[in-house]
Amino acid sequence: MRILATTVIAFRALRRNKLRSILTALGMIIGVGSVIAAVSLGNGAKAQIEAQVANMGQNMISIMPGSMTSGGMRTGWGFASTLTPEDADAIKREVAGAIAVSCEVRDRMQVLANGLNWNTQVQGQSTDFTSVRAWPVEEGDFFTEQDVRTAAKVCVIGKTVADQLFPGQDPVGQVLRARNIPLRVVGVMKAKGFNAMGQDQDDCIIVPYTTSMRRISKRDKLSGIIVQAVTAEAIPRVQRDIQDLLVQRRQGREPDFVVRNQIELAQVFTANSQTMTVLVASIAAVSLIVGGIGIMNIMLVSVTERTRDIGIRLAIGAHGRDILLQFLTEAVVLSAIGGLLGIAAGIGTAQGLTHFLGWPTSVSMPWVVGAFVFSAACGIFFGFYPARKAAQLDPIDALRFE
Repeated sequence: MRILATTVIAFRALRRNKLRSILTALGMIIGVGSVIAAVSLGNGAKAQIEAQVANMGQNMISIMPGSMTSGGMRTGWGFASTLTPEDADAIKREVAGAIAVSCEVRDRMQVLANGLNWNTQVQGQSTDFTSVRAWPVEEGDFFTEQDVRTAAKVCVIGKTVADQLFPGQDPVGQVLRARNIPLRVVGVMKAKGFNAMGQDQDDCIIVPYTTSMRRISKRDKLSGIIVQAVTAEAIPRVQRDIQDLLVQRRQGREPDFVVRNQIELAQVFTANSQTMTVLVASIAAVSLIVGGIGIMNIMLVSVTERTRDIGIRLAIGAHGRDILLQFLTEAVVLSAIGGLLGIAAGIGTAQGLTHFLGWPTSVSMPWVVGAFVFSAACGIFFGFYPARKAAQLDPIDALRFE
């Protein structure tokens, strides 16, 4: 009851100086709103990156060539091309939980068809490719195991290649040429869009990896191997078993490969986003402290203006703790109102960025609650000194104050 009466008195006191109260709360509004908007933007970017990484495949594990040392010079990742189709066969045969494995051979070259040409990536893959990458065929069919065994001159093309080489036509059944090798188009992949690195995944031609190795690139090593784990929970175990198997197959030689999974890729891509989110939120949090200092300043002015009122209350029997509670309540009410308006401003800003600019945002409830609690705590912290100063006034001196 006492708290309720004190809160009502605090509202009346703040209402007497509406403009000053609004300006004082503005610091809290801007601070809380900035924190919520910045964190929402960071969370939205993180969610978008994670979705793009998930779009790369389903429970996917990538085995890539590692580095090598030649003449004392250490090359970077990707130069030790020692992965073979036999490594992929061993993974599929011996690693429990590896339900799909695809050999990869990647090249970039000019391709010709229909009187047009286009520079694109030509990928050699196995028939498990569609399962590992969770990428279905939209028109026609994917090539078969028979095509892989015979290194058939067939291919499946991405949507971008179809648009560039066969505009307004049905590409299925037509022929394109890569390094003067005629390849019959047997299917068109469903449009997949850009990946987390900003690469157009639809700008590719997919051929049997044997066709790529024997006819197009004429190489005997793979560019990589991609594996699908049976479940997301099984990814760490499957990754560890693949690592152990490949080390065993190299019979004591230094590992010349790198094994990565989608979770690790997502962590790498979102690390910068998280750092920027924390940095921007920290800067915004500083404005909350500035807002708290503003509240303390205004409360000190209020104590000075109401010194005679304080003296009258003390003279008729009010205790110092009553005065302390009243001014402390005013400070908390001021900061809490600022916090609530700041939450509305922050959420509105996040939604506005998504609606007008198309930026992905995701409002985080824990951050909303945390920002509100922090603003209320600022009210208590910065309101305590003026409240304590008012509570320690001498009634006689206060009544004499002009």
